[in-house]
Formats: sequence, structure tokens, C-alpha cells
Amino acid sequence: MLDGRCLMLENKWLKAHGTWLKVKDCDPGYHQEENVIIKTLTVGPIMANCFVVGCEETLESAVIDPGDEPDRILQALAESNLTAKLIINTHGHFDHVGANKRLKEVTSAPILIHPFDAPMLNQLADSAAAWGMAADNSPPPDRELQDGDEVAFGKIILKVLHTPGHTPGGISLYTDHEVFVGDTLFAGSIGRTDFPGGSFETLKESIQQKLFALSDDLKVYPGHNQATTIGVEKRTNPFVGEQASYFS
Repeated sequence: MLDGRCLMLENKWLKAHGTWLKVKDCDPGYHQEENVIIKTLTVGPIMANCFVVGCEETLESAVIDPGDEPDRILQALAESNLTAKLIINTHGHFDHVGANKRLKEVTSAPILIHPFDAPMLNQLADSAAAWGMAADNSPPPDRELQDGDEVAFGKIILKVLHTPGHTPGGISLYTDHEVFVGDTLFAGSIGRTDFPGGSFETLKESIQQKLFALSDDLKVYPGHNQATTIGVEKRTNPFVGEQASYFS
């Protein structure tokens, strides 16, 4: 079942409360904000979120954090007739970049990552093996992103925030309506800081000084689990919110 509104399936349309909707409009992995298409794919054994972000007008897109299952990602692009123009890594952990190689081979899209995490890209096989998993090393980045940079595809512009703490080169990408935060911030939680290069104090500063400075209405797309908003996390997050109880 797609959701409680969807009552009938016929020729890829669904009838909900007397109104016919396209199947994609009832797809829990599909979201559209003005001219932005957002597809969420949970990939790999660690269940990382990969986001296909597309411009509805030009059908150009960016793939954020292709961690695994490249064929699923390519299928998601094809289903919406999207062309991948960019591969963007919010950080260098293998569960978020493991499909870089295959995706670049097929699409020729450049890989973008912060320079502090770029060295991780040629160590993916070893880091995945340490978890009993497999991953291909990634090609080197074509562009290194810095705080304040802008990334454009179609008529969409993503602004870059350097948000270290989970990793030294963690970044977040935001528009006027949403922010993609990688493993920096989660719904009701935060990214782990016990990996090499992690720091709770640095992560806390990244969230409170940079992410929480964004509009409360911004939808937050994290690297794992469900979406949230800046306002909800600012008020209620038990680690970094206004009434934080952990590590306070």
C-alpha cells in the first residue's frame, strides 16, 4: 500500500477521494517542490539515503550520495527521464559513495566532494571490508567543494555549507525549501562522532551555528531514516536542540 489516500490503481493512475493522481504523486519516495523533483532511494545494507534531485523543466539532475545499488539509481533517473549532471557526496563514507564508480561510468557526471573527505574515495574497498562488506574505490573528484560554493544544474542552485563533525569534510546542500545534510543531522538524532576524524563538539557547532541558522520551514533530508525540518530539530533534538539532554 502506498498510503492511506490511494484507493485504486489503473493505468498508472490512482484515485484518492474522488481525484485522480499520478502514481508518482503517491510514491513515498517521490516529492516535488515547485520545479524540483526529489526521489529518495534507501540503498545498501546500511540503508543510506540516496537522493535524485531533478529540475522538472530541464530534466537535469544531481545524484546526492549514491551509496550502493547503482542500477536502482539509474532506473530512478530513467523513470523520470532525468539526466545526471552531477554526483555529489556529502561525505566520504563508503555507504554514501559506493556507487560513484558505476554511476560515473554510465553517466560521465563529475564527482563533487569536500577536499577533506576526498582522500577517502580511494579507500572504499578497505573501509567496506572492515565492516564485512564490499565497495569499489571511487574515481577521484572532478571538483572540490568549499563552504559558500554554489552548485547548479538546470534551474536549480544548491548552496554548500561545510558541516564537519561526522567527518572532517562533511557538507550540507540547501535551497529555499530543503537541505540535504548527509550524516550530520537526523530526525531526533545526530551523526556518529566516534569514527576517525569525528568530533561531537565540531558536529554540534556545525548544526547549531550553520544548520539551525536556516529557516525553520526547511525540510531536512538526512543520510538515514526519515525526513524532518529545521524547526522541529531546533526545538526537540535531544542532542543539539533547545532542550538538549544528552551531553549537556
